Amino acid sequence: MRISSPPRSSSRRPAGRLGAVLAPVLLAAALLAPLFAPAAAQAQYFGRNKVQYDEFDFQEFSTEHFRILYYPVEEQATSDAARMAERWYDRHTQTFLRQFSEKKPLIFYANDADFQQTNVVSGQIGQGTGGVTESLKERVTMPLTGSYAETNHVLGHELVHSFQYDFGLRERENGFQLNRLPLWLIEGMAEYLSVGRDDPHTAMWLRDYAMRDDLPTTEQLTTDPQTYFPYRFGQAYMAYVGGKYGDPAVTNLFKLAGRVGPDSAFVYALGVTPDSLSEEWKRSVRDQYAPQMEGRTAPSDVGRVVLGEPGAKNQLNISPSLSPDGRYVAFISRRNIFNTNLFIADTQTGEIIEQLEGARSNPHFDALRFINSAGTWSPNGEKFAFVTFVQGDNDLEIIDVESGEVTRRISPKGIGAITNPTWSPDGNKIAFAGIKGGLSDLYSLDLRTNTVRQLTNDRYADLQPAWAPGGERLAFITDRGPDGTNFDNLTFAPTRLGIIDTESG
Repeated sequence: MRISSPPRSSSRRPAGRLGAVLAPVLLAAALLAPLFAPAAAQAQYFGRNKVQYDEFDFQEFSTEHFRILYYPVEEQATSDAARMAERWYDRHTQTFLRQFSEKKPLIFYANDADFQQTNVVSGQIGQGTGGVTESLKERVTMPLTGSYAETNHVLGHELVHSFQYDFGLRERENGFQLNRLPLWLIEGMAEYLSVGRDDPHTAMWLRDYAMRDDLPTTEQLTTDPQTYFPYRFGQAYMAYVGGKYGDPAVTNLFKLAGRVGPDSAFVYALGVTPDSLSEEWKRSVRDQYAPQMEGRTAPSDVGRVVLGEPGAKNQLNISPSLSPDGRYVAFISRRNIFNTNLFIADTQTGEIIEQLEGARSNPHFDALRFINSAGTWSPNGEKFAFVTFVQGDNDLEIIDVESGEVTRRISPKGIGAITNPTWSPDGNKIAFAGIKGGLSDLYSLDLRTNTVRQLTNDRYADLQPAWAPGGERLAFITDRGPDGTNFDNLTFAPTRLGIIDTESG
């Protein structure tokens, strides 16, 4: 196995009955895939009941400040996540200047397919939800992501909410009201304190909106969260406040906003009005990104929009996969509020050639997996493979493109989550990244024998495989290597390119 240099600059058994559903509570969800609006991630579940397909044999152990609930298959990853939680606790206590009065429950699931079955939280859980923090029961429920760095991020984000809610509940008698706070402040603070000032997802949003001269004011952040995504713009705004006034100002803004409202809190905490601060922030963003955009060719000058109607609302076109000859593109789209479907379109005209699959039209699966997982074409372009949620797990389905019929359905045993399938050049294998016990590894499915071979087996994140033209090696992204992620002190390396021989490993 070769690794490139870093870039510069559970035991489960079938459930005997449906799990009980808890009463509604105030929730905060961390979106791991912030390219999509929350409504889009939830749409596929409209009209469906949440079913618990598996019964999880939860165990418990305690750390100094948390009660950790897990099931045996995820023991290793959960043990490491517990260490992350204690480190976050130390950081957040310094930020909020307060400690928990009792241990808080942290409930971990081994993957998102298991997490979506939870009866801990009422209501459906969409694919974009990375974790849930309950304000009244003061507990965090989340899946392990397969990447220690991402699990650390989500856990840090949710524990910010734990501190926010802990503060809110104990300061009510002093006039603090959590419902006074806009979503961008709550989520922006959680993102800023968990990822810091620089984040590539946030930078993507800022560049786009700066290029279109559509950066929001503070009022727009508050009143139009559908247009100005609270996680990304809130994080950028809090990063500006922290950079200019110091991190204590971020906490003071939160504490004052719950007592006197956001507008007055800006004046008391920072000495400026929301309008004047947002103008400063917008100038700062433009000054930062304008030089990066100078001299660059606009996408419209070298290409054209094939899919997407200008001004269309509630339409989602994602996870594109080009056919081998480039004539067609398979993609997942939500064309209405009821369902998410798999389509094939002509790349020249954008004409929809065929609607292949959707959960409402196919009773064999519950939903298409559309986050972090585009499908893959067979080398001859006659078949297409994609990932579905089926009875609490992920399946790999192969469809005949011409007829639209499912010709094969593979359920890899013990692998709870499948992402990024990729078809080998000779057509005999499909490689994919799989999550087992909260850890991600690479796997190869032999279509001739229907057997799955595990190619990596460790705690490193191994993701997004792609076959080399010869079909003997896979390229993938990973945090392994001589200077890779250190599991003793939980320092996380940036991902870099890895190459693995599929026969020798």
